[in-house]
Amino acid sequence: MTAQEMAQTLEAATGAPATSLSPELQVLWLDKAGDWETAHDLAQNLPGASGAWLHAYLHRCEGDLGNASYWYHRANQSTPPEDLSTESEWRSLVSHFCRDHCR
Repeated sequence: MTAQEMAQTLEAATGAPATSLSPELQVLWLDKAGDWETAHDLAQNLPGASGAWLHAYLHRCEGDLGNASYWYHRANQSTPPEDLSTESEWRSLVSHFCRDHCR
């Protein structure tokens, strides 16, 4: 699945993401579907760097840049440049997690 294919699934989506998606992709699906709280709850419960990276991204989306910076550091990721849109970051994250969890 590509970022574009995942975004297309959101157009017809209702309810929850497909259980066939990895937890990481479910976080990104929920965020894109406008359910930040559920995405955040799921990201908080993901272990390791992947959960921290998604947690950072979600706090960046909400505008809590100090908290986001902390979680990027925990994930061993650089804080994205200010001119990188959250949409671009979302697509990069989908691509990254699809490498590990998609066909």
